[in-house]
Amino acid sequence: MPMTDPSSGNGRQKAGKILIYICAIGLIVSATLKFAHVPKVVAQMSSMGYEDGKLVLVAGLELISALLFLVPATRSVGLLIISAFLGGGIASHITTSQFLQVLPPSVFLFLTWFGSWLRHPEVLWSWSGQTGRLPARREIAGSL
Repeated sequence: MPMTDPSSGNGRQKAGKILIYICAIGLIVSATLKFAHVPKVVAQMSSMGYEDGKLVLVAGLELISALLFLVPATRSVGLLIISAFLGGGIASHITTSQFLQVLPPSVFLFLTWFGSWLRHPEVLWSWSGQTGRLPARREIAGSL
């Protein structure tokens, strides 16, 4: 099945775009709650050692990563930073023995990658079985 232009609007790419926007908006909302110092959010972040300036720093990084992820030209950098950011969040929850709190960022991270893959299949190019080089978009389309 030949890959069409991303703007052509096939279902897979639309679903990916929707997931990308949902995940980015979720991060923006989360950052906003941290900036607003919502008591429940502040309490949870404080339990992991993120207070005052650190809380604002985390919120800023979260907002920047979401904005980078929203813009197609910087989406790959945004995905990388979101992965690191949510990975750090997962590690913080594990370190503080908040094991049930690991699930939300894990699911969110999965959805971020899944949406990226739906919209940009080349994001998982190494799974195509071709090592040593990044395959062309048409080669990826042929393997789908």
